[in-house]
Amino acid sequence: MSVSMLSTFVKPMHPEGRKFVAIAAAIALVLFVIWEPLGWIGVGVTVWVYYFFRDPERVTPTRAGIMVSPADGVVSLLEPATPPAELGLGDAPMTRISVFMSVFNCHVNRIPAAGRITAVAYHEGKFLNASLDKASTDNERNGIAVELPDGRRYGVVQIAGLVARRILCWGVFDEVMARGQRFGLIRFGSRLDIYLPQGAEPVVEIGQTMVAGETVIATLSAAAPE
Repeated sequence: MSVSMLSTFVKPMHPEGRKFVAIAAAIALVLFVIWEPLGWIGVGVTVWVYYFFRDPERVTPTRAGIMVSPADGVVSLLEPATPPAELGLGDAPMTRISVFMSVFNCHVNRIPAAGRITAVAYHEGKFLNASLDKASTDNERNGIAVELPDGRRYGVVQIAGLVARRILCWGVFDEVMARGQRFGLIRFGSRLDIYLPQGAEPVVEIGQTMVAGETVIATLSAAAPE
């Protein structure tokens, strides 16, 4: 198999997944001892766990005035919504784009547009189906608010789903992050909400497939509106 073909199927794995792959592999070995067909099922599960924690390199667009998707998945909601109060973005509705991540999507999350983190807030909650609208308010979540160089702010909220049991966020208060930079990960099925800044226009549709760090999700006006 050529190097290019190998790289198509074999992706780098995020360090967060190593212990889960090791556990799955150990269980597969035990299953082989019990009954060989069960062992092969264990091998399949181990491969899936590795695949879930894959962390491929992405080519982030460099042109000015755009925001990229923070997550792999499918656009499930596109509507005005009030951002979580803990992010300090105000109580006026902002355009919200929700990207639903299935258990087969890459779950590493990336920054949509370069800026300074002005808030990082964790909120305990339920583990409802992440595709439901009320998951934004009822589910466990972690949000960050980011200030653009022109002073406008937007929010990105990681939302746990039915089987997600841990949200990881590596972004810290006052950190300046680049567009497409990794900032977090959610274990297993979940969702990302992005609250667009004033003057931003979404360029995606419900049902469209997103690639984190690569797919343009919105455009920014040249300057902040008065």
